[in-house]
Amino acid sequence: MHLPKTFLMACGLLVVSACVQASSLPPIKPVAHVDLPRFMGTWYVIATIPTRFENNAYNAVETYKLQPDGNVYTAFRFHNGSYDNPVKAIHSTGFVKAGSGNAVWGVQVFWPIKAQYIVAYLKDDYSQTIVARDARDYTWIMARTPTISQADYDALIARVKQMGYSISDVRKVPQAWPENAR
Repeated sequence: MHLPKTFLMACGLLVVSACVQASSLPPIKPVAHVDLPRFMGTWYVIATIPTRFENNAYNAVETYKLQPDGNVYTAFRFHNGSYDNPVKAIHSTGFVKAGSGNAVWGVQVFWPIKAQYIVAYLKDDYSQTIVARDARDYTWIMARTPTISQADYDALIARVKQMGYSISDVRKVPQAWPENAR
């Protein structure tokens, strides 16, 4: 009986904490428009301020698939702790916010909570992106390839810092592909 109450209280505290932290910073500005069909597909997580589920992710990949109802099916897969550990997967649904140019979603891993998802940067050729949150608690730097140049990485980290994130919290995600060639 106490587990649901405790869980709800913990969720409430997280929301309040995120609101207090983010209140001193302006909201993250989303990109003007995301062409959803073009955004779909595989994105390699290059660096992140991770959620607790992905603290030790290796070969992290996010895959998006546009559904007939306009929502986005998401599949996040990774090895937890090392390349040799089994693949873990987290599936969720992205609900695109109307009027946001397709750049703001609510991502639901479990009901009823929808986490904020803002496409805060998107390279013109759709090869690199930064997903952010107003709370500045999590962010994801992703690319269509498992590695990017140091210059691109540095530029993306600078963008994350400009958004108000603590760069010391960013973790570069180890990527080694193909997976069976390590």
